[in-house]
Amino acid sequence: MVGCRCPMPPGAVRCDKVVSVSVGKMLRAPFTWRAPMVPRPIHEAGRASTPLELLFDLVFVVAVGAAVDKLADGVADGHLGRSLASFAMVFFAIWWAWMNFTWFASSYDVDDGPYRLAVMLQMAGVLVLAAGVGQAFDQLDWTAGTLGYVLMRVSAIVQWLRAARGDTARRGTALRYAVGIAVVQTLWLARLAAPRTMAWTAATFAALALCELAVPAWAERHERTAWHPHHIAERYGLFTLILLGELVTVAVQGLRVELDSTGLTAGLAGVSISALVLLFALWWLYFLSPMAEHLAARRDLAFPWGYGHVGIFAALAVLASGLSIALMVSHENHLPVSAVGAGYLVTLPVTAFIVCLWGLEAWAERSSGGWLPLALAVVGLAAAPWLALTRLGVAGAVGATALVTTALTAFVIRRASAAGSADTADEQLVEPPGPDTA
Repeated sequence: MVGCRCPMPPGAVRCDKVVSVSVGKMLRAPFTWRAPMVPRPIHEAGRASTPLELLFDLVFVVAVGAAVDKLADGVADGHLGRSLASFAMVFFAIWWAWMNFTWFASSYDVDDGPYRLAVMLQMAGVLVLAAGVGQAFDQLDWTAGTLGYVLMRVSAIVQWLRAARGDTARRGTALRYAVGIAVVQTLWLARLAAPRTMAWTAATFAALALCELAVPAWAERHERTAWHPHHIAERYGLFTLILLGELVTVAVQGLRVELDSTGLTAGLAGVSISALVLLFALWWLYFLSPMAEHLAARRDLAFPWGYGHVGIFAALAVLASGLSIALMVSHENHLPVSAVGAGYLVTLPVTAFIVCLWGLEAWAERSSGGWLPLALAVVGLAAAPWLALTRLGVAGAVGATALVTTALTAFVIRRASAAGSADTADEQLVEPPGPDTA
């Protein structure tokens, strides 16, 4: 699974041969105010994220951070179910807007004036959405969140209309995107008139989320857009880094607050060290996977790979909140969260991350084997939170989670290294003889 070398289509560029483009070089590139919006080459050498895309990601950090903080606050106040439901809705809006922009940019980023302005309008919508997260969680008031989301999507409609004009071969695809997005945004605005109850809010959100998910499948049923596999893999990797960064932010902020109030304790130290170990293990596990090679070899992976990442992204965001709760529980007894419950708030998202990543790898490689290590890891993770009942407390539960995750990561690293060594040996065996070996 991890560490394999997938067959490459003719003309494809291997991910380890792609030359990165520095931000400084991109900043000095000639700027054209208006250019035809035509598809970018799918095997363009040196394709990397632009400074505008990096700025776009930076704005999304604000929205993700707001959702993570409100989830932790809601759980700490004893509203687990309601907070998880609100978080799922907010995170879907964040992820879906980011994902649609990413795939569109991979196909049609001409980086001219109108394109940049449209992306900046999307950024403004992200900030409005982030500002409305508190109202969505506390009062089920989605007015600001919906307006921010619709603002982002209206900008996407403008971009697709430009693409329809510039890319005549895929005009039907682009127009279906524009029409589909416009219809769903009208429904989002109409949803604001629905009663502000959790049942109504969740039901209408689920229905419209399914409509959003159906638009790309409908739009691309005849002609697919021309996205760049290495660019997409890099963009998803960058969003993963944003979410891993939330782990660092939450752990440091939570530790600082607790240190200011009670001072350093064994529990706080244990949770903090385990959080750092989890960060490193999950980072290594994700970036060990040859994502770009999978996408270059199998372009049919676009939908399962793109949609499947929502489990990975959401798991990391929930993990950040779970670590915040674990830090609080490690020295406070009045929270409505048990030590075992706090342990599961860490273990369950870690398990979801690993299972989703493993599943995507198996799908990409068409592999049905190699599930025993995953099964053993899941069993170990399921048992880890019960260590909170011992003298180790919640620090023991988080520590056991980090230990199991590290063991699985070490196994995958060893297997990937063995696969790499085997590939190197095979390449040496098929190397043609030199002039001196006649």
